[in-house]
Amino acid sequence: MAGVFDIDLETEEGSEGEEPELGAEMDLELRGNGLEPVGHYEEIEISESSVNNGPERIGPHCFELLRVLGKGGYGKVFQVRKVQGTNAGRIFAMKVLKKAKIACNAKDTAHTKAERNILEAIKHPFIVDLIYAFQTGGKLYLILECLSGGELFMQLEREGIFLEDTACFYLSEITLALGHLHSNGIIYRDLKPENIMLNSQGHIKLTDFGLCKESIHDGAVTHTFCGTIEYMAPEILVRSGHNRAVDWWSLGALMYDMLTGSPPFTAENRKKTIDKILKGKLVLPPYLTPDARDLLKKFLKRNPGQRIGGGAGDAADVQKQPFFRHVNWDDLLARKLDPPFKPCLQSDDDVSQFDTRFTRQTPVDSPDDASISESANQAFLGFTYVAPSVLESIKEGFSFQPKVRSPRRLNSSPRTPVSPVKFSPFEAFKPSPTTEPMELGSTLPPPPPEGTAPLPIKTPAGAKKQKGGRGRVPR
Repeated sequence: MAGVFDIDLETEEGSEGEEPELGAEMDLELRGNGLEPVGHYEEIEISESSVNNGPERIGPHCFELLRVLGKGGYGKVFQVRKVQGTNAGRIFAMKVLKKAKIACNAKDTAHTKAERNILEAIKHPFIVDLIYAFQTGGKLYLILECLSGGELFMQLEREGIFLEDTACFYLSEITLALGHLHSNGIIYRDLKPENIMLNSQGHIKLTDFGLCKESIHDGAVTHTFCGTIEYMAPEILVRSGHNRAVDWWSLGALMYDMLTGSPPFTAENRKKTIDKILKGKLVLPPYLTPDARDLLKKFLKRNPGQRIGGGAGDAADVQKQPFFRHVNWDDLLARKLDPPFKPCLQSDDDVSQFDTRFTRQTPVDSPDDASISESANQAFLGFTYVAPSVLESIKEGFSFQPKVRSPRRLNSSPRTPVSPVKFSPFEAFKPSPTTEPMELGSTLPPPPPEGTAPLPIKTPAGAKKQKGGRGRVPR
């Protein structure tokens, strides 16, 4: 019965982002590629018309639809093959969003643009890569790397629970991804198994940045009520203001889910689940090792100031915990460690790790017949993007065409309801003699009046079919 919340309880004003000067950066880029700038040149925005001004002009016609990978309120996610130009033959995931549905709500517009901007700005081994972004009259397109290992959720469904060394591997990679986001002033706010994908080798990648919030540095807080209830931190629920510490609570809830088969606080309805998160006792199964028990207690502190990772050290404090004592963080970041599970894939376009409710559907990108006003369309200026790796491959014969720079607004996030791709041995177990109930740190301010606790919910389209063995409520 998990619901995805996206309710803004504060006034978040968009700030006009200053475009960086390109001259010095361009000189360095050219010299780094063995080229020398000659004479005067104009500084222009890298966009669809300036980059793809030759035989390749990026658009829907460049991609062949292969499978449906997911669906949501604003559009679909397809597996596609690029059929022409650079990267021809490569498999990608194509996230298609309908402008008309987004543009009718200013927050949704800002959230969509923020997701696209974050995907452009953040490059990390454990975060999904954005390859292209473009638009037509009625749609927005994000072309992302195809993560053919599927959702971590599906792997959890198959296994029921993970052994601690398996959980440690995934939690370690997620910790590095969250730490990188936080170092860039971004909080994620929707960490759950459905938003964690596996690549073809079995390494994790965070996806779906629709609930992220930008510009949250030390001391800053935000008040947007958003997330998925079972993984939502108490300070979001009581609306007392939150920061990056919410991601470490969510990681604790995810860790508990991995090791026990369900999140730590669940009930038959949302209100009771919220009550448990705010006031319930954490029950730790007796089979957990002391290190796992200790880390769960530190993650699931109700007071964010006492929570591990909630201080200035952020991810560094988490990495020092005994549960991760066997992790070589440098090798992990370089992806030199073998994942505990490697997807069994027969080809680059194998979709066996995805939900057959989607993959059996006929892939059709509906006609682009919706029209929005010119003023509404102005909100999507600057959406076009081509990854630096693609520019590298086409730099020979590349020439700039002057173009008026379009404004870019760097607004705050939340959610587009479609996920991009819907998508160290331990010591022996030391079971405790009894199940341990415990209080979770200091209490927070009392929750809001009963009539206001469960707020309206954006229910994701197509709830997941419940599978046996985990007692998991469909999302």
